[in-house]
Amino acid sequence: MARSRAVGFVAPSGYLPDPQAIDRAARRFAARGWRVQAGDTCFERHQRFAGTDELRAAELQRFCTDRSLDLVLSARGGYGLTRILDRLDFEAIRAARRAICGYSDFTAFNLAYLARVGGASLHGPSMTDFGAEEPDAWTLDNFFAVLDSREYETQFDADGPACEVAGTLWGGNLALVCALLGTPYFPRVRGGVLFLEDVNEPAYKIERMLLQLAQAGVLQRQRALLLGSFDPITPMPNDDGFSFDDVVRGLRARLTVPVLTGLPFGHVRRKLTLPVGSRVRLRAHQGRATLSWDGLDFVRSTRSQRTAPPPMRAP
Repeated sequence: MARSRAVGFVAPSGYLPDPQAIDRAARRFAARGWRVQAGDTCFERHQRFAGTDELRAAELQRFCTDRSLDLVLSARGGYGLTRILDRLDFEAIRAARRAICGYSDFTAFNLAYLARVGGASLHGPSMTDFGAEEPDAWTLDNFFAVLDSREYETQFDADGPACEVAGTLWGGNLALVCALLGTPYFPRVRGGVLFLEDVNEPAYKIERMLLQLAQAGVLQRQRALLLGSFDPITPMPNDDGFSFDDVVRGLRARLTVPVLTGLPFGHVRRKLTLPVGSRVRLRAHQGRATLSWDGLDFVRSTRSQRTAPPPMRAP
C-alpha cells in the first residue's frame, strides 16, 4: 500500500491574520488524501512577521529538507523572506528535492533558490488560497494537476504579438524581482520567459520598476515577457489618464521582446501554478497563448505515473 502524500505549511514572511484558514486548508488537503503538518510559524507573531527571523529561517530550512514531506507550501506572503535568505542552505534544500510552492513575497525564495543552486520550485497558490472560505476550484485543480502530471499544458487568452519561444520560466512579484536586482539572489537568466505581477501599485510605479529591469538589461535578454494581474492599481490624483495600458504600450515600444498580457496569475483568486526554473514552451497566436512544460524532477515524489492530461483552459 502506497503511503499518503504529506504537505507542510510554513510561514516564512508575514503572520497569519486568520488562523482558521489553517484548518480549512488542512481539510481540503485531507479530502484529497494528503497528510498535513503545520509549522510553529503558522501560529506565531513577532511584530509584522510570523515569528522571529531565526524561527522562520530554521523552520523553512527544516521543512524544505524534511524527506517525510512531499510538498512545502508557504502559508502567505507579506514581507520577510529577504531578511532570511542569507540563513538558508540552498544546497541542502536542492539535495532534498521537495516540491516547494508560494507566491508574492515567496518570489524572494523562488529566485534565490534558482540563482544560488539552479533549484526549481513552484510559484502558485499559498496555503491561504486553500484555506479561503470559498476557494477558487480552478486554482486548486490546476495546482494538483501540475503536481500529478508528467507533462502539462495550459491555455489562456493573451493580448500581444504572435510568438513561439522556449526558455527558462522565472519571475514573480515585480517589486520583489526589482528588490533582488544586483544581489547574489537575482538569477542571471538569458533567453528566458519572464513572468511578472503586482498589486496595489500606481501605474507610474509599475512603469518605473519595469524600466529599472529594462535599463539593467534584464528584459532585453529574455525571449518573452508575460504580464499577469496588477489589479487593483492604485489611482493617483495627478495621473491625468495615465494607466496600465499606457505602461504596456510604452514597454512594447521600447522592447523587441514580445510582451504578452493576460497570464492568469497574481494577487487574484484564480491563478496558475508555474514551474520557476523549468524549461517551458510558449506559443501565442490570435489572442490565445499556450504554455507547456515537462520533466518536473522536483515533483516526482508527489505524482502518479500518468500521461499528460488534456490542456487546462483558464475560464
